[in-house]
Amino acid sequence: MLSNDELAKWDRESFFHPSTHLGQFARGEGTQRIVTGGEGCHITDRDGNRLLDGFAGLYCVNVGYGRAEIAEAIATQARELAYYHAYAGSGSEASITLAKMVMDRAPEGMARVYFGLSGSDANETNVKLVWYYNNIRGLPQKKKIISRWRGYHGSGLMTGSLTGLELFHRKFDLPLAQVIHTEAPYYFRRKDAGMTEEQFSAHCAEELEKLIAAEGADSIAAFIGEPVLGTGGIVPPPKGYWEAIQKVLARHDILLIADEVVTGFGRLGSMFGSDHYGLKPDLITCAKGLTSAYAPLSATIVGNRIWEVLMQGTDENGVFGHGWTYSAHPIGAAAGVANLKLIDDLGLVGNAGSVGAYLNERMRAALGDHPNVGEVRGEGMLCAVELVKDREGRAFFDAGEGIGGKVAAAMLRRGVIARAMPQGDIIGFAPPLCLTPGEADTIVAATTEAVGEVLGTG
Repeated sequence: MLSNDELAKWDRESFFHPSTHLGQFARGEGTQRIVTGGEGCHITDRDGNRLLDGFAGLYCVNVGYGRAEIAEAIATQARELAYYHAYAGSGSEASITLAKMVMDRAPEGMARVYFGLSGSDANETNVKLVWYYNNIRGLPQKKKIISRWRGYHGSGLMTGSLTGLELFHRKFDLPLAQVIHTEAPYYFRRKDAGMTEEQFSAHCAEELEKLIAAEGADSIAAFIGEPVLGTGGIVPPPKGYWEAIQKVLARHDILLIADEVVTGFGRLGSMFGSDHYGLKPDLITCAKGLTSAYAPLSATIVGNRIWEVLMQGTDENGVFGHGWTYSAHPIGAAAGVANLKLIDDLGLVGNAGSVGAYLNERMRAALGDHPNVGEVRGEGMLCAVELVKDREGRAFFDAGEGIGGKVAAAMLRRGVIARAMPQGDIIGFAPPLCLTPGEADTIVAATTEAVGEVLGTG
């Protein structure tokens, strides 16, 4: 066993951490957390601190930590067949079984599932499928993808472009030209405070129409959106939003990609966010909850109208030239099979709905009237507290004050992990779907105390 000091030194000197202030970390500044174990909704670090993980890793450990059933499935698969590829019609029992399980749960109108490793690569796959689809249809100019400001769809070249957060564009020469952005459905931050939710949804649809008219509908292939904005602030859509947006897309022959990396497999209290909000997607992006992050795996669920054209394309042009070495990796697939069984056996979709509603209700009761809380919002097992300088005027703190980070740090001192979301002072929660009402109370108490410490009790 390495001493803690030696391991920490190796960490600072050898490990390139994602989404980290590299200079500070290398100099020995900032947060360093070495996690050694986990059970249920809690993790333990190398110093013996037991922390309630109010963000399920990164929205992903849906069944909770320490599930022996998934660990055993991974071990058994590794002993029997650690790897074989999925090219040229090859497969494994685990990958075929998982494909059937996903399709059994998928929204109506879906045809097949393609497996990758991460939400980012799934969205890269989606873009290639959309482009191929329109080439086969004889529409080579119809290639642009509309995303939304504050959306999160990955951090690759195309997926980082689809992401509508400035941090993921700055100094990376993104977004690429094929990606354009429209207004986020962020009702709290609407410019016209007098708008109702329905009016704001109509406004978002009108802005989308204007963008399509300016770019030319014959140049636009698809629209991508999360059922609930995730990293952009945990923002449920305003009333009527998805109905209004889908009408616009249908008028202009524009495909809908539902990015369900966060919402898929139960987080909203429904198996999929598309069913929850009445979306009829052509492609669905999945990852995180597919294996509860016990192994890397993603999925693109392909709708019927795209699948028919893909088959036509291979009849005309031969083998479909897309794949990853680790597509449908047997170990990831085995984890997915065990994970989806657990979600069913433990009733976690229903628990996400009921305990998630309780978490949001208690958070609103505790902080909804605080003068520095602009909004408490959420859906299912998602919750956010947006902090503001002036509640009545919707005036925001200067970013340099780092209020959100200070509140998250104060919560950590109280044994609860929350996430300070980007582009605002927003405290986000996405706990494991096995959260209990008592654990929800612990999150609410820590949030209330931390807000009081940083901003006063109001």
